Amino acid sequence: MKEEEWTNKLTPEEYAVMREKQTEAPFSGKYVHMKDKGMYVCKNCGAELFKSDAKFDSSTGWPSFDAPADLENIELREDESHGMKRTEVVCKKCGAHLGHLFDDGPTGTGKRYCVNSVCLDFNLTKK
Repeated sequence: MKEEEWTNKLTPEEYAVMREKQTEAPFSGKYVHMKDKGMYVCKNCGAELFKSDAKFDSSTGWPSFDAPADLENIELREDESHGMKRTEVVCKKCGAHLGHLFDDGPTGTGKRYCVNSVCLDFNLTKK
């Protein structure tokens, strides 16, 4: 996707997070407290990223997941920005920055995929 397509498709906040690797303000995202059942997908390309049953309340201010829906849709990259050593989480299909992965999750995986709400859309599971 060309940069012009990104700027035409995304809001300024979405662009800042997904392309410039910024972070939305904690507790500002619409999915922080969501409990509905369904699939979180990439806001830009629609790739399936996280199932709702992988979501947990981390009290950090961002949606947190203990595992991706499909490892084929997630890319992990080393991130040494801001004087820290972290693991960046990227949509493998379109290259959008999603957030970061930490090894402090409370479930059996020990993982916390900390994702910006602005990078996500949600598909409700039909009953």
